[in-house]
Amino acid sequence: MSCFIPLVDHHADELPQYFTNPFDYRPHPLCIEAKNAIKKLLPDPGTMAKGKMYGVLVVKNNDNQLGFLVSYSGNEKETNTSIPFVPQVFDITNPDGFFRQEEKALTRLNDEINALLQSKTLLMLKHELAEKEKKVKIEIASIKTQIKQSKEKRELLRDTTNDTSVLAQLIKESQSEKSRFNALKKKWKLEIKSIEDKLDHFNNHISELKKRRKTKSAQLQQRLFSSYIFNNAEGEHASALEIFNKHDLKIPPAGAGDCAAPKLLQYAYLSQLKPLAMSEFWWGPSPITIIRKQDYFYPACKSKCEPILGFMLKGLSLPSPVEKLNSESITVLFEDDMIAVINKPAGLLSVPGKEENNSVYQQAKELFPNANGPLIVHRLDMSTSGIMLIAKTKMAHSILQKQFLKQTIKKQYVALLDGIVNENEGVIDLPLRVDLDDRPKQMVCNDYGKKAISRWKVIARNKNFTRIHFFPQSGRTHQLRVHAAHPLGLNTPIVGDPLYGIKKDRLHLHAERIEFIHPESNQTLVFECPATF
Repeated sequence: MSCFIPLVDHHADELPQYFTNPFDYRPHPLCIEAKNAIKKLLPDPGTMAKGKMYGVLVVKNNDNQLGFLVSYSGNEKETNTSIPFVPQVFDITNPDGFFRQEEKALTRLNDEINALLQSKTLLMLKHELAEKEKKVKIEIASIKTQIKQSKEKRELLRDTTNDTSVLAQLIKESQSEKSRFNALKKKWKLEIKSIEDKLDHFNNHISELKKRRKTKSAQLQQRLFSSYIFNNAEGEHASALEIFNKHDLKIPPAGAGDCAAPKLLQYAYLSQLKPLAMSEFWWGPSPITIIRKQDYFYPACKSKCEPILGFMLKGLSLPSPVEKLNSESITVLFEDDMIAVINKPAGLLSVPGKEENNSVYQQAKELFPNANGPLIVHRLDMSTSGIMLIAKTKMAHSILQKQFLKQTIKKQYVALLDGIVNENEGVIDLPLRVDLDDRPKQMVCNDYGKKAISRWKVIARNKNFTRIHFFPQSGRTHQLRVHAAHPLGLNTPIVGDPLYGIKKDRLHLHAERIEFIHPESNQTLVFECPATF
């Protein structure tokens, strides 16, 4: 069955000039039309147990007919038969395929290991060893007490007699007591070792099974990712294993190749369809840990897709990055011999990046050539504009940094939210850590996240937007952006947020006020710089 779905009544000037950069894009109108057509066939989001990422790829066939393909992220079988989803790059769900067969063998090994770990024999041996060690410890303590008491009696007797035969008898008793004690310790040691040997034999068997499982699992992963074969527009093909090896990663992450974008491109290449534009969107409930909004478009994930798509996009004409780093200069709001207060434009890095030197740090070095301090005391996200402190001396840097660590510096941000927040104020307490599968995005994590607290207050509501003040009590990466967008936060992303909302001209987040103690005069200083949005 063909997965090609026709699009009709479109003119040549509506076609995209470049193919989509899957990591930095705004959806082409044809992708929006394709999504809207598919949405009618997707289940009601309210009836779904969990949401899913879907993708559409606008293509042309050999007859110059315009159409699109649709896919979803994940390797489970999609039960919605009304949509002709493109197939998996490699079908690991095939019950007769090697993966499921080897998976069964691994499951049997797991079951055997778990059965041994929970066996009565193992529990009995552990209990027997613990009881024996406990008993020996008590008996040793008791005998040592007896030996001590006997020793004290002998010493008293020695002090009251000069009889050589008595003294000789005392020595003999002491030696005999020590000999009996050493014999008992040797006996107990042998008894404990006997139990330990049985336990070691049992544990060694478990260890051997675990080694077999690890080896078998590694071999299966190697074979699996050698079976994921990807093509590109230049007619080349490579396995997932080969692609990730070139990125110094021995084994691809779990799920690599099962995302929507690689499936779409692979089917297009194999079916001689010309890729024109691609987009991915979320449908259904959002996970608690990461931010996914119903019906929003999202970029492809980094850890799984970036190496694969880097290969698959070869031969297609891609645009230059949509978001260029800002070349504007910082504005100095205040300076003296110790510090400077500056206004950072949106799109400018706080410190130099891997491929970009222009930054607040670089510009501050040029503006303050006599400064001998590290300059940067704290940072703002590249996309965030507003007030930053600059330390011109090492002493100023140290004092200001301590104020940040003690959270005595008061910061106020203004943000424009893409929706209406009904409450007037509140506090958000959601711990954050980096999303290892999709850097630099952050995720909520109660187990490993760092504490992140934001106080907020609504200052205006206008049509479908809410303007608020944020007062962060901590300074985690993307803290305000995640706290705004997350369902357990305000559930309303900041306007223009390309990671957690909808990309626009800029992120509408601005650090507009700061209050701190001057590192030399000890005076409280307050600076304000209103937002321009």
